[in-house]
Order: sequence, then structure tokens, then C-alpha cells
Amino acid sequence: MSERMGAASNVLDPERAAIVIVDLQEKLLPAIADRERVLRNSVLLLHLAETLGLPAVLTTQYSRGLGPTVPDVLAAAPGVAPLDKVSFGCFGDPAFLARLAALGGRDQLVVAGIESHICVAQTVLGALERGYGVHVASDAVGSRTEDNRAVGLRRMERAGALVSSTEMAIYELLGRSDGAAFKKMLPLLK
Repeated sequence: MSERMGAASNVLDPERAAIVIVDLQEKLLPAIADRERVLRNSVLLLHLAETLGLPAVLTTQYSRGLGPTVPDVLAAAPGVAPLDKVSFGCFGDPAFLARLAALGGRDQLVVAGIESHICVAQTVLGALERGYGVHVASDAVGSRTEDNRAVGLRRMERAGALVSSTEMAIYELLGRSDGAAFKKMLPLLK
């Protein structure tokens, strides 16, 4: 991971960033408070990944019990096979670690998914422990209750994650308004 210090290292860079979408699954998503917001914003991040050529990693938690990744997420991430795990945090899964290692030194993760206080929080804590810069898209994470979502966000932020929003991450990664990537994303942001 990068040993870069200072505020500049917190700025998302398309050459350094990857998108991680945690456990947006068919049997789990219906129980999530404000699930439409979580799904819409996670899909926006995946559209950005495709537009900018950013790597995306999808996970499921025990898919045999909680079902596969929701179709909207799969459609927004063509060719990305979800990694199934049984550890709550993604960093407890060898296949996830191997997938990140294969990304060639990406040291910034933009994280979204469910549940904020369980799998997302444990994934973010694992990433921070390994030296990743982590941005949590607060409007693209959820839990079964709003209280647990908020507790998860506070815990991640206190641990060192940057809590922002989907649009903040998108515009930061796009960087400018005069390019083809911005023009491609703009209709999705209106």
C-alpha cells in the first residue's frame, strides 16, 4: 500500500482507486432501510467504474443462504463475478485478498453496500489496517435500521475512513467537466 502522507493522498485518483460493493444480495436487500437509495448509488458507482475503467469488486455473504447479487448490480458490472465469502469482513476472505492483489497496486477503495455496521464496517476496518485509503459512500451503504447504519458510519470514520457521498466520489474521480467520461456520466447524475 501507498505510504503517501498528507491531505493530497486523500484525494481520489482514478489511477489508484477501485470500487468495492459489499453484499447487495436478493434476500438481504429487502430488509435494508432506504434500500432504493443504497442500490441506486451503488449502481452509479459501478457505472463510474465502467466509464473510467476502474476495477470493481463485488461480494456476497453466504450466497447459499442470502441469495445472489441483485440483478441491477450485476448488470452495472459486466464481467465482474461476485466473490462469495463467509467472513463478515472481506479481508478475512482469501479470494478477496487475491482479487485485490491482482489489481496492481490500487491503494484507494471506494466502499458501498450492506450492512453498514457489520460487513461494510469490518471490510473498511480491514482495509485501513492494511494501509488502504478508504472512502465510504455514505448514501450507498445501509443497514436494517437507520441507527445501525449511523453507528457503522461513525465507527468507520473514527477509525480513519473518509465518509463522503456517491456524488462526491464520482465528481472527485471524474476531475473535470470537459471530458467524455463526464459527458457519459452526466445523464445518470441528473
